[in-house]
Amino acid sequence: MYDHEFRRKAREEFRDFWCAWREQRHAFKHGFKHSPADNPDLKDQDGMPDNPDFQNHEGPADAWREFFHNFMGSWPEKHWIFGGRRFSPWWQGMDSFNPLVASLLSKGGGLLPMYILHLISQKPRYGNEIMEILAEDTGGQWMSNPGAVYPLLALLERQGFIEGKWEDPQKRSIRIYSITKTGEEELTKIKAVMAPKIAETIKVLQGFIQGFDSSKKPNEDASTPPPK
Repeated sequence: MYDHEFRRKAREEFRDFWCAWREQRHAFKHGFKHSPADNPDLKDQDGMPDNPDFQNHEGPADAWREFFHNFMGSWPEKHWIFGGRRFSPWWQGMDSFNPLVASLLSKGGGLLPMYILHLISQKPRYGNEIMEILAEDTGGQWMSNPGAVYPLLALLERQGFIEGKWEDPQKRSIRIYSITKTGEEELTKIKAVMAPKIAETIKVLQGFIQGFDSSKKPNEDASTPPPK
């Protein structure tokens, strides 16, 4: 059972929700089984679970759902905002999932193909390596899968931006991708278009966070000391 006083304090400041959950998760983690919601094979090409219907899992997933319900007064999949498909991993208890990061990296968003091309420009890479880097660079907040990465690699190869070669032509199990001269030129142009927009997005989101914080005025600089 959750500490009601702890939940009350968590509601006082919106940022305390995740801090409160981390402490509760720490208290619950011992003896729980690993949730199948963390299995990347259960996700579609956008990193979403293939089955949107929540299935009962014993362990941290149930603890997360209960905590969410106690805090919000609604189950994740029934909430008027979080019931949307972009939040569906939360329905299954994937608390580390970040729907905003997923939206930026999902199919059609433009950021994922640019970043994959960027990674390959650093050195030749293979698909699983790219997925591991994506998981690391997003802090585990978005997990790619073969259905998202390999079609993009095939697209980049058809466009002539990368070149793939089998590590072992006989086994044909690992395909190494290298960037081409055309790919380097394309990446330079894409960065010129997208990098300023990414910076603008960060600025907009920072403005939102500043506005959400009731302790600050809308245009107050965080570095400005409070008046005496």
